Amino acid sequence: MAGVRDQKKKQTRAAILKAAMKLFSRQGYEQTSIDQLAQAAGIGKGTIYSYFHTKSEIFLAFCEEQLEFVYQELTARSNPKMPLRKQLLTLFMGEFRFVSRNREFGRILLREMVFPKDFPGARAREVDDKYIEMLTPIFKRAQQRGELRTDLELIMVTGHLYALYIMTVSGWYMGRLHTEEDVAMAMEFLFDQALQGLAPTTAKEKAAHAAKK
Repeated sequence: MAGVRDQKKKQTRAAILKAAMKLFSRQGYEQTSIDQLAQAAGIGKGTIYSYFHTKSEIFLAFCEEQLEFVYQELTARSNPKMPLRKQLLTLFMGEFRFVSRNREFGRILLREMVFPKDFPGARAREVDDKYIEMLTPIFKRAQQRGELRTDLELIMVTGHLYALYIMTVSGWYMGRLHTEEDVAMAMEFLFDQALQGLAPTTAKEKAAHAAKK
């Protein structure tokens, strides 16, 4: 019986998210009310509040779905021994594919990354932490291979590269980049520039890296 209830809960949650994405895309995030979401999902308003306390929590659920999608892309398309640049492209292009099929999601995400105001702090930090946890092992392996300096603060590296991703996706929304191939080329160029500045360059740095192996 518990299994049936759990399945019903999953179906209801999925219906809410599906209705939200449909309405967000059609009329915008700000213009969509909880009443409209309930009607589109075919459930009562109170039922929505039993799953999500605010509209921003619904959007954060999409962020969690995005992370799961990106993780699956990284697992399926990447190899831990691949060069850092290729792993980053796999990860961030996975993000772009998710965003490009959910344009309103991406628009809101870009806005909140640059000017956050609507999202509850603790829940948003949980999403951020999951993202950092996914990237940190990739960076540590790159440090072991000598692709990144060992004195870097990895959370700052995450922010640096994510900012470049945001810049690239913003170019796509503005119509400066027209295709997935354009986005991949721009992202690769920006990541190459960044990684050249983050890699060990001097004999001293290389010697220090070798000593830590």
